[in-house]
Amino acid sequence: MEGFAARLTEDELKAMRSMPEVVAVRPDRRLQVHTTYSYKFLGLNAGKEGAWMRSGFGRGVIIGVLDTGVWPESPSFSDRGMPPVPGKWRGVCQEGEKFNASLCNRKLIGARFYIKGHRASSPTLPAVTPIMEYVSPRDAHGHGTHTSSTAAGASVAMASVLGNGIGVAQGMAPGAHVAMYKVCWFTGCYSSDIVAAMDDAIRDGVDILSLSLGGFPIPLYDDSIAIGSFRATEKGVMVICAAGNNGPIPSSVANEAPWITTVGASTLDRRFPAIVRLGNGKRLYGESMYPAHGLHNSSRKLELVYLSGRDKGSELCYRGSLPRAEVWGKMVVCDRGVNGRAEKGEVVREAGGAAMILANTEINLEEDSVDAHVLPATSIGYSEALTLKSYINSTKRPTATIEFVGTQIGKSRAPAVALFSSRGPSLTDPSILKPDIIAPGVNIIAAWPQTLGPTGLPEDSRRVNFTVLSGTSMACPHISGIAALILAIHPTWSSAAIKSALMTTADIFDHYGKPIMDANKPAEVFATGAGHVNPERATNPGLVYNIMPDEYVIHLCNIGYTSSEIFAITHKNVSCQEILAKNRGFSLNYPSLTVNFRHQKMNKLTRRRLTNVGLPNSTYFAEVMAPEGVEVRVKPQLLTFDHVYQSLNYKVWIISRRRYAKQLLMHSQGHLTWVNVHNKQYRVRSPVSVTWADK
Repeated sequence: MEGFAARLTEDELKAMRSMPEVVAVRPDRRLQVHTTYSYKFLGLNAGKEGAWMRSGFGRGVIIGVLDTGVWPESPSFSDRGMPPVPGKWRGVCQEGEKFNASLCNRKLIGARFYIKGHRASSPTLPAVTPIMEYVSPRDAHGHGTHTSSTAAGASVAMASVLGNGIGVAQGMAPGAHVAMYKVCWFTGCYSSDIVAAMDDAIRDGVDILSLSLGGFPIPLYDDSIAIGSFRATEKGVMVICAAGNNGPIPSSVANEAPWITTVGASTLDRRFPAIVRLGNGKRLYGESMYPAHGLHNSSRKLELVYLSGRDKGSELCYRGSLPRAEVWGKMVVCDRGVNGRAEKGEVVREAGGAAMILANTEINLEEDSVDAHVLPATSIGYSEALTLKSYINSTKRPTATIEFVGTQIGKSRAPAVALFSSRGPSLTDPSILKPDIIAPGVNIIAAWPQTLGPTGLPEDSRRVNFTVLSGTSMACPHISGIAALILAIHPTWSSAAIKSALMTTADIFDHYGKPIMDANKPAEVFATGAGHVNPERATNPGLVYNIMPDEYVIHLCNIGYTSSEIFAITHKNVSCQEILAKNRGFSLNYPSLTVNFRHQKMNKLTRRRLTNVGLPNSTYFAEVMAPEGVEVRVKPQLLTFDHVYQSLNYKVWIISRRRYAKQLLMHSQGHLTWVNVHNKQYRVRSPVSVTWADK
């Protein structure tokens, strides 16, 4: 990108903005990081002819990760069995505090750090920070180590979190290479550092950029990640980003540019039950990764205490809010919210409490993110929390024990949408469905710095190689690794083709064959996008929707961006009037279809183009499940491809019939699927989302 970062006074800022040769002046935005069995859950298996074997486990692909850094000594970054560093690699292993070039290897092939934006935005750093920070690519937080190992970590036997979730840990593409770009520090991740890192990563030769960070949605011309990722897309680099953890708020999805693959979070069918047995005999379901070994898998019976209705935040277990005399030796109930889940346990421990029950509030509902707590503790859902508090309020001396069951697999419905996963519709571009796809992001076990306890708290003196985290940050590298598998099998595919393969093969049913759920209802496309990733099918999709970079420019004109705004994003001088005159009826060739009606009587025509990447001499027919309140017409209804890489066009008319619906609809959804006549395994599915703006 052509630009620079600088600290300016208000007068200097005004002067810069008045200069005709200056395209844009943007504030340095601070972003945040969005916070193993998942490869098995997704069907990846080394023992059969599948995506792993056909891709060589992602052999030769370079995944660039922008995050908090990396802990190179982790066994997940061992280069045993790795091929040589690809010849195209032009990156470096930047030295710094407690990090020298010899720490890079054939797995971790590069590492850089970016601190100028951080220092300029935080000129007066606190004398004491929560954790030690390294002025180098070394990870002091753990987030970057966790995400990069999720994408491409090496196989590590007998991995666990203090004995929980024992098994083989490995990334989605254990044969791929990793390059770390440290852009996040204890104060956050600054956009100037992010853009500088993206520039370097493109020049270094990465194939995929994985960004588990972001904020709330903003216009694309002000969004440094959107701008940097457009440059990456032009250079053939695929950019995959976390959707954000601001769900279930509508239109909270971040990183929503159409050239970015935006990833929401889902659950696994692995649980860590830790049951609360109340003094009245009732059992409340909870979960925990507290290591119960030596406790006979149960805490002793303790008196319960819930300090609500006070002015110090006692019910939230803030630091300094728990009177020692009232909690000593007791099981303390702490409501979720504001401070960290594991931090609440540390507050209880410091106040002399013997155990903790972490109670979800109405905001969290039944969300079940677990932690390796510093004391015997469990997390319960909102409905169980109401039962617990009712018992406490109705009993003179309430008591409870916690029974730690261990690890259970396959006894719960999954995948389901994670409550925290940010939702669509897209705020800045409602014509594109976001997020694009969902992937595992709840209770993910992956690598961790060996100087941190599993909670990441400075007071946690335990040491581990792996820990558990939840967030769309964890979902994003799953897709990054799976994209690496696809690219290893199909090295000439564009980032748009890979995204199409991921989306059009995604699952809309869980492992029980029922619709993917969002809390207590079937999930909408604004939560799931195209659906839940299916790696095996994604490597062989049959057909793909390809998009050339210049088509994104036409799309920006189409949705009303001005020439100056488009120049700020793309650095292309364009006349939207001329572009739209030459491209009448243009539709971005996106793998999903989104229509927004402004009134009842309306119809929309959209065009799409499919490219055959499956078998020659293939015929596909259109299978339509029309959203309620609309009629869908597809022409032609048959597509016959004579050879591989042949492209064919089709049109879709979506006609509003809402006045005939049983109820006043604001949104409905369906799908359009192209099915191979002779080989039904090829089902190329696009979600269809319809919204009416009037009330």
